[in-house]
Amino acid sequence: MRRFQTLAALAAIWLAPALAHAAPAHAHDNGLASRPLVLILAMAALSLIPFVLLMMTSFVRISVALSILRSAIGTPSVPPTQVLTGLAMVLTLAVMAPTGERMYTAVAPALGMAAGADLTSGETIAALETAADRGKEPLRDFLLKHTGGPDRASFHALAVKMRPAAERASVSDRDFGVLVPAFVTSELRRAFQIGFLLFIPFLVVDMVIANLLLALGMHMLSPTTVSLPFKLLLFVLADGWNLVIRGLLESYL
Repeated sequence: MRRFQTLAALAAIWLAPALAHAAPAHAHDNGLASRPLVLILAMAALSLIPFVLLMMTSFVRISVALSILRSAIGTPSVPPTQVLTGLAMVLTLAVMAPTGERMYTAVAPALGMAAGADLTSGETIAALETAADRGKEPLRDFLLKHTGGPDRASFHALAVKMRPAAERASVSDRDFGVLVPAFVTSELRRAFQIGFLLFIPFLVVDMVIANLLLALGMHMLSPTTVSLPFKLLLFVLADGWNLVIRGLLESYL
């Protein structure tokens, strides 16, 4: 139940800015139902929440590493993509649970101020804006912890160059506009580093099998087909799934 509350808090945090900026000055007098433009903007912001949750969590690193592992084993359709995606989502929940709980603790008082109010009222919108300001800091800390310094510096320099001279002083390397692309870049690099380490033992098995078939004169047999059961056996004997999952989770400690 607490994880559902955490997801609800995440949704509120990302929906609140769109609602607050779109609402006119008399937002406290009328609900969203009487302002179609605000309602459309709210729905558009709501549709972006899955994208934000994927790009600002550990899902990128975990899903890419698992996909590389599947390619290294040599079974392009086993486990199925749906299974790998589901496993990545479960591991992402495990990694993000502490951050989500801190976010929920931060936004709970603000959301409590709007308890009993109409969901589309101006009071609720103001409470969501306050919750967004409070809840984004734990997420910012998570992004800072797992973003490489060079990546953050690179995207900060790009963000400064893309703005007029008068606005450059206000750009910080802690801004989400800098942190998010730097975080995704860092996650992809780490995922490929993990994938490289996962690939090595299976590559060794492929090379050994290929040389054995060549030495035995069995040119008609495909080394990939022959090595597949040996790679599966190696992965099972080494308790590969447990090692990979533990390694992925511990990479966020």
